[in-house]
Amino acid sequence: MFNYSFGVGVYYFMGLYRAKILGTGLYYPQKVVTNDDLARSIDTSDQWITERTGIKKRRISSTDGGEFPTDMAMNAAFIALKNANLSANDINCIIFATFTPDYRLPNCATILQTKLGITNGCAAMDIAAACSGFLYGLNTANAFIQTGMMKNILVIGSEMLSREVDWSDRGTCILFGDGCGVALVGRNEDANDSSEILATKLGADGSGRDFLYQTYGGSVNPITPEIAASRERYLTMNGKEMFKVAVRTLAEISLSAVEAAGLKGIDEIDWFIPHQANHRILEATADRLSIDPKKVIINIEDYANTSAATIPTAFHQAVSDGRIKRGQLLLFSAFGGGLTSASTVLRY
Repeated sequence: MFNYSFGVGVYYFMGLYRAKILGTGLYYPQKVVTNDDLARSIDTSDQWITERTGIKKRRISSTDGGEFPTDMAMNAAFIALKNANLSANDINCIIFATFTPDYRLPNCATILQTKLGITNGCAAMDIAAACSGFLYGLNTANAFIQTGMMKNILVIGSEMLSREVDWSDRGTCILFGDGCGVALVGRNEDANDSSEILATKLGADGSGRDFLYQTYGGSVNPITPEIAASRERYLTMNGKEMFKVAVRTLAEISLSAVEAAGLKGIDEIDWFIPHQANHRILEATADRLSIDPKKVIINIEDYANTSAATIPTAFHQAVSDGRIKRGQLLLFSAFGGGLTSASTVLRY
């Protein structure tokens, strides 16, 4: 037995613990932008967008304050804490997944720590894995909890993509929205409680970096007045290539996680919650996996692609409306720029 001391307490390594999702929460900005709204400023239509993406509307954060990534995370976290019957100081670690942070420094996790009123000195880190970020965070939390290093971890996916897209480019601006979803992950020490994370898979393929990228804004190409004026700092995407790799990657990593969980097949999964990038991608992936479409949780119609926030928000909604129940088997899968990918099988 190993004794490790941290600022938030003393934990003991006595073999692997089981990790359980204790509570969830979400926050969406108040402003709704419909396809018809976009059609007033760019060459598009509700029919054109709906047929190609399945998206009807999206939420857009206020730039006046109160709805930046850490603001959304604070609101969502308080909901999750209430659902888990925990206080903010019960959190031992914050893992904040985003590629649209409030600032480059300090990181969002430490800003959120202060906004939540946490005074225990808990660990706080950001993860930049694009749309796979939440699952990278969830699987990292699982490892921390299994080893006994942490007891309760807040995992966040929060994005303000409206700041990063060119609203004159109909190829990208129609796809994205803002929002935040969170999950509180904790140690399950109840032998009679079957809830636990059963298997996790993480992956990446850097050869696909040019399918979705943002060239300017980093150390290599800082934003200059000229770049800002030319609008080259915004997200750029090769939609056709992303579609092909997304379907293949989602299916492959999903099946890998199902196998790692010791399940006989995809039919044992009660609910599949994939990253919400495009309705056609979701349909093609479900078909490739031979999973019943009725088992697929989808909310892209109302919220568009919110990157790291898509899975935790869809998850929270399905828990809140009663579709997802304790004891059911869930499959989360995502892909994102990089190209990153991740999958998790858990018993909720």
